[in-house]
Amino acid sequence: MNVPDTLTAWIDAYLGSRRHAGFALTIEGEQLRRFASFADHLGHHGPLTVKLAMRWATASRGQRPLTAARRIEVLRPFAKYCQQFDPATQVPPRRLFGRAHRRLTPHIFSNHEINALLAACRQLHPPGGLRGASCAAIFGLIAATGLRISEATGLTRSDVDLDQRLLHIRRAKFDKSRWVPIHPTAAAALLRYAQRRDLDPMAANSQAFFVFDYGRAISTFKVEYAFKLLRTALKWRSRGGHPVPRIHDIRHSFICHRLEDWYAQGLDIDRSILALSTYIGHAKVTDTYWYVTATPELLAIAAERFAHAAKGAS
Repeated sequence: MNVPDTLTAWIDAYLGSRRHAGFALTIEGEQLRRFASFADHLGHHGPLTVKLAMRWATASRGQRPLTAARRIEVLRPFAKYCQQFDPATQVPPRRLFGRAHRRLTPHIFSNHEINALLAACRQLHPPGGLRGASCAAIFGLIAATGLRISEATGLTRSDVDLDQRLLHIRRAKFDKSRWVPIHPTAAAALLRYAQRRDLDPMAANSQAFFVFDYGRAISTFKVEYAFKLLRTALKWRSRGGHPVPRIHDIRHSFICHRLEDWYAQGLDIDRSILALSTYIGHAKVTDTYWYVTATPELLAIAAERFAHAAKGAS
């Protein structure tokens, strides 16, 4: 191959090679392009070096070690690719800034907080508009199904079958698709939203299920921005390891609340969590266990079971 002469050209060649092999690398590709812009801003020339990697990894706004570790994780396979053609390329050590996948405790939303969030959506500009109705429907849907935010915002009209109470999630994480059954109350809420949406004549031309005012396309970024406004208005403080509560924490909350319900019903948790793992689109059941958080409710159940087991053994 012709050896590229800029980092941007190296990145284009790397992403092209990996995507040809079937890897999407959407987020990784964005991060690598930010790395190239950072290097250009510094006036860097020549191959990738550990020094340059360290400067970029530690240049994030929050300067968190976890962010630095994840940036190094993105750079390592790219550096290995470049090293095949340019031996002067330096590959950053694997744990230069520690582990890249340290689990931070999520903010587990209470039912009261979810209800407050949905009510607050009515205050989004413009008052009484589709923006507020769409955000409320999306947050409620995630709370009821554990969907990823991108899965909710990516729904089209043909993906939502309210008669059969099914959602078709197309090409989600790992390029997998699945059918997601929804509860009758969730289907009823989506029906009310759809009727409200269709009162806007400009929304009729959109194939998207969720639409903002004047037929404007909805996006994950726009919903996350609305959530940021609502979070600030509600004066929420994080009860987890992240600086602030996130939309993704609603997904975590869904999983924890399902476990609480199953324990209360006396269900076989190991068997049920396999079904839950498929339902929420995890590739492995271990990914689902990763989401489980020691909430006070789950700890109380565990303590009660331990006490019962200890009593039976005595």
